[in-house]
Amino acid sequence: MPTIELDEASVRVPLPGRGEREVLAPTTLTLTERRIGVIGANGSGKSTLARLLNGLVRPTSGRVSVGGRDVVREGAAVRRLVGFCFTDPAAQLVMPTCVEDIELSLRRRVADGSTRRARAMEVLTANGLADHAHDSVHSLSGGQRQLLALAGVLALEPTVVVADEPTTLLDRANTRRVGDTLFGLDQQLVLVTHDLDLAARCDRVLVVDAARVVADGPPSDSIAHYTGLVDR
Repeated sequence: MPTIELDEASVRVPLPGRGEREVLAPTTLTLTERRIGVIGANGSGKSTLARLLNGLVRPTSGRVSVGGRDVVREGAAVRRLVGFCFTDPAAQLVMPTCVEDIELSLRRRVADGSTRRARAMEVLTANGLADHAHDSVHSLSGGQRQLLALAGVLALEPTVVVADEPTTLLDRANTRRVGDTLFGLDQQLVLVTHDLDLAARCDRVLVVDAARVVADGPPSDSIAHYTGLVDR
């Protein structure tokens, strides 16, 4: 698994006529664990931290690298290493049917159309979606749509998967299904979540509050810190 490093990485956004707002304070982390959770309140900066890892957000200052590759200078290489799964699968599912959506993910990697279709079917089968290959993506349940979005990411064989609140829109059964899929991956997982049961399954958990990482350690300690913040 690659080492993910943040070296005094910060993110500030401009406020018209009012200077800048800090959405992530200078942060230094070395992440090597297989399962890393990130928890915190809405607006705390946790999604910003996650999006730094594949260049969806660029650091205003400092440096972020994955496997020694700088996310700014070597963005394309980092995006090949790091797949990103959004909260709402609608942000990722753009083709009419499931198999076409996976084929779209594969278009640059597999040039031949018939080979691409066969590979897309393999991906759907591996993710329990083969029976829905020719169904409209809009006919799927919320959990199936999230699994399809994840399948599109996995089709590119990333080394790291970053999932930004992937179960927020799901019911309990689908939360369990998507969670089990994520924790069954061979890839390194960085999971941003409000679900403390999922966070507890990680090897290491970061707590983000008011744009700062305020706790970092074993799940039980970090979750206790977070619930203390919420309950105070």
